[in-house]
Amino acid sequence: VFDDIGDIDKAVEWTMFGIFANAGQVCSATSRLLLHEKIAKKFLDRLVAWAKNIKVSDPLEEGCRLGSVISEGQYEKIKKFISTARSEGATILYGGGRPQHLRRGFFLEPTIITDVSTSMQIWQEEVFGPVICVKEFRTESEAVELANDTHYGLAGAVISNDQERCERISKALHSGIIWINCS
Repeated sequence: VFDDIGDIDKAVEWTMFGIFANAGQVCSATSRLLLHEKIAKKFLDRLVAWAKNIKVSDPLEEGCRLGSVISEGQYEKIKKFISTARSEGATILYGGGRPQHLRRGFFLEPTIITDVSTSMQIWQEEVFGPVICVKEFRTESEAVELANDTHYGLAGAVISNDQERCERISKALHSGIIWINCS
């Protein structure tokens, strides 16, 4: 997400959809977020505010926006990813645990992790859960380098008001599909 976006709330909405739809259990989930340093604080403030308003519940319940993960094994695996990120020095900006109102089932809060280095497990591996890790960047080339620093690469997104930038970045990313101004 570049600093020239006009509608930060729309970019936050697309970010949320990209990772929290299907509880992040989709191979094209956009689980790594790169934010231009000029908008990072404002963007993260909005992202946390929106995440706090996601209704986590049984999918059959009215207004549910985030259901459970598929199994106990996956639930434990995701919790281990989160605890490892914390022990490696990352910050759990929001979430990371079971919602207080759900005592049973494999429910996790939408989780936002910052202060991530590229060597951390949370950055290098696929979580397959409602977890997004965030890094800041300064330049286009830094953003491309960070985005391509993975063994994976099924999907990615570029969010910018500069269509030439979107085209340039989308061609530089090593990914099967690139969404522009959406996810």
